[in-house]
Amino acid sequence: MVDFKNDIVSDRASVRHIFSDDSKQDLKKGQNKMSTLPILPLKNIVIFPHSVVPLFVTREKSLKALDALEKTDRNVLLVTQKDMDIDHPKAKDLYKIGVLAKVLQILNLPDGTVKILVDAQTRVRLSAFSDKNGYLSAASTILSEKTTGFSEEELVALGKELFTKFEAFAHANKRISTEMLSSVSQIKSHSQLADTITGYISLNISEKQKLLEALNVGERIKKISLHLDAELEVLKLDERLQERVKKQMEKSQKEYFLAEQMKAIQKELEDTGSDADELGVLERKIKRLKMSSDAKEKSLQDLKKLRNMNPMSPENTILRNYLETITALPWGKFSTLSSSLSKAETVLNKRHYALDKVKDRIIEYLAVQSRSKQLKGPILCLVGPPGVGKTSLARSIAEATGRRLSRISLGGIKDESEIRGHRRTYIGALPGRIIQGIKKAGTSNPLMLLDEIDKVGSDWRGDPSSALLEVLDPEQNSAFVDHYLEVGYDLSKVLFIATANSLDMPAPLLDRMEIINLSGYSEKEKLEIARQHLVKKQAQENNLGEEEWLVSDDAILEIIRSYTREAGVRGLERELGKIARKIVKEHVISGEKTHVEVTQKSLSHYLGVVRYSHLRSYNDKCIGSVNGLAWTAAGGELLKIEALLMFGTGKIQSTGKLGEVMQESLSAAFSWVKAHAPEMGIPKFLLEKRDVHVHLPEGAVPKDGPSAGIALVLVLSSIFTGLAVKQSIAMTGEVTLQGRVLAIGGLKEKLLAALRSGIQKVLIPKENEKDLPEMEKEVLENLEIIPVRDVKEVLREALVVEGTPLALLESSFSPEKVQKSVLSQSLYP
Repeated sequence: MVDFKNDIVSDRASVRHIFSDDSKQDLKKGQNKMSTLPILPLKNIVIFPHSVVPLFVTREKSLKALDALEKTDRNVLLVTQKDMDIDHPKAKDLYKIGVLAKVLQILNLPDGTVKILVDAQTRVRLSAFSDKNGYLSAASTILSEKTTGFSEEELVALGKELFTKFEAFAHANKRISTEMLSSVSQIKSHSQLADTITGYISLNISEKQKLLEALNVGERIKKISLHLDAELEVLKLDERLQERVKKQMEKSQKEYFLAEQMKAIQKELEDTGSDADELGVLERKIKRLKMSSDAKEKSLQDLKKLRNMNPMSPENTILRNYLETITALPWGKFSTLSSSLSKAETVLNKRHYALDKVKDRIIEYLAVQSRSKQLKGPILCLVGPPGVGKTSLARSIAEATGRRLSRISLGGIKDESEIRGHRRTYIGALPGRIIQGIKKAGTSNPLMLLDEIDKVGSDWRGDPSSALLEVLDPEQNSAFVDHYLEVGYDLSKVLFIATANSLDMPAPLLDRMEIINLSGYSEKEKLEIARQHLVKKQAQENNLGEEEWLVSDDAILEIIRSYTREAGVRGLERELGKIARKIVKEHVISGEKTHVEVTQKSLSHYLGVVRYSHLRSYNDKCIGSVNGLAWTAAGGELLKIEALLMFGTGKIQSTGKLGEVMQESLSAAFSWVKAHAPEMGIPKFLLEKRDVHVHLPEGAVPKDGPSAGIALVLVLSSIFTGLAVKQSIAMTGEVTLQGRVLAIGGLKEKLLAALRSGIQKVLIPKENEKDLPEMEKEVLENLEIIPVRDVKEVLREALVVEGTPLALLESSFSPEKVQKSVLSQSLYP
């Protein structure tokens, strides 16, 4: 059955009543039993006998019932549904008493709906329901009306009283015309009079159905009289309310007249040049501002509408706020940009140590700007771990370029209207954050900092990252339309700088920005940043004089190594702040300002016990332990990988909260080791009767990614061959089933992590060798970096046989030596 919203719609104004018995010529006197007839279920309407009603039929079953009318001489049963929300009613969903009607006319409408005109004739009781022909049908019994308990004189009196009340109701109700009242007065039948008057009363479906089922005419007339009394009371109350509203309207009209007189007075004041007229001030401001033609035209139209509006109207405040907002924007107002390259370079070098790549990009932009006045603002995205200075760098760029800074924090935004603004139809509507940032900056070419752009979310309120696509596209943002303004605003002169901790953003958004990666700092860079910036900043914030304290370089390095573990310098700054506060406290308690020198030995007094420890000796050899390198949002980290061999059935298990990609890397590594077991001298029974357990410490920290592939191959090779792994080596690289080593990302952060952890040698993919020229000099000088193409090269470098690196598959490699070493373990027979 096709699902339709409504089956039947009735318009009471189109209902006309038939007061003759001509339409009942097909009903034979005394005939109560009728043959089975089709049913038309009714929604939201109860039809009474003695009425002709137009109906609209849309449901499939009802349309099939109409097709069967020719077999029933156009007779049909009209029955109301008990539940109006049911679209496909069954017998149990219908009342058992309805009306027998004859279909007078059928009209097919263009939209597939069928309009019919029915003549309701008499009450019937339904029984023996059927649905076998594709439509509802039932047998019906004509119900005879009763007058039990009422004499003819009483019925006449009740009828007259009912008509008198209906006449009063008709005079109070403007929808009942004189012709309708006259036609009702001609009705002679008490039953027909009651049914006709019921059609004019506003009753719910259940109450109308009760009146339809009331076969005693006298009782029915009494019930209808009670309903009429209630309706008359409602109409009288409505009349009193209308009178009260009329008086209030007269008062409002009086106030409106006085307001118009006030406007005329203010107009005279405006013509004399007075600024007392607030709307006049707005008009002069609109004409004076360098708005776009569309914005000026719309503003003047809204101002004209505001002048002619009742001051008491709610829309008055909405329009006034809108005009004040649009005139507060810096239309055509621009800051004078600095094109001095030397000044910009001085500012950037003074505020920030290192970050040469970012500084060069800003200098390039200024150089091009000095030659072209039409240069559109670039869209830069500074991506890097927390604490490397992304936000403070944007402030320095604003100072270097002579732009005003407008910072917008996007972290956690989920509502698209935060970017595009709210439409004025909403209460408390405001422009989006972009337009608010322009208004706050006071110029049309500020530096707009979109902080934490990778933290933008999305839900049922929209996707703000998609709304940013128009903002960050230089080809589109020259006519950015905010929902609140409803007119375009030029954002092409704005210098957008976004910050993010990762590139986990929609691809179209990434495509609109120039990505500049800010990697973590080396120890040397952190030391210089602390000496040049952080120590002075904390001394100033804690009101500590330079002569009162001195932090040695050794102490700063010890803080970096033992009290912080980060890619940036935010934690280092906090620790220096702790030292400064403790020194200030000691000076206040003693009452003396003595010079305090903070050394490596005295750090525990100020910062407590060491928080992070590092392996001090990396010359040890260990079976089943490998140093991997990982990249996180906080920078690079040393990743320990451990493995054990134990009795079992050749299975492998992993712990340490490994992600799906790392699990796949482990499977690939295990497959490679099993495939090359004969070449490495690994006995077959080791693969079949021993289980492998691989664990990555700090089990509560999630770990994922493919770059631990070669480290996993190495740790599995170590436990199966019984050969130790040099602990002074760390590695990173994805491995294939063929043993090839693929490129990885985050190389700079991983090398910095290796340097912080005291690693001497790092194995990297050969494809990443091209990235080495961009590495810091300190990294290249202190680490031995070996590019590898194949995992066999990794095994030769890291596995050790009697103090000599394993020469896998070369003439010097002896499987017997490996087996001898393997058989020395207690797990082997």
